[in-house]
Amino acid sequence: MGSFSVRNVPDDVHRALRVRAARHGRRTEAEVREILAAVVKPEKRLRLGEALAAIGRKIGLTNEDFAVLESVCDQTPAKPLRFD
Repeated sequence: MGSFSVRNVPDDVHRALRVRAARHGRRTEAEVREILAAVVKPEKRLRLGEALAAIGRKIGLTNEDFAVLESVCDQTPAKPLRFD
């Protein structure tokens, strides 16, 4: 798990974090983790896999449709990019 330090946090912000953490029954560090998680991973974020599955359900794709696609797809691995 990663970690980092935040320097030069204004006193009023630090105080507000401590108060907010106390209201939620957490330590300040745990409160900061919760805030960061809520900001960078909101519950309503677009989840690509779920979106693609919903499209497949909406248009009625079945496992048999995917089997047909796999049988006609070129399975040769792509060549890596070259920067010569």
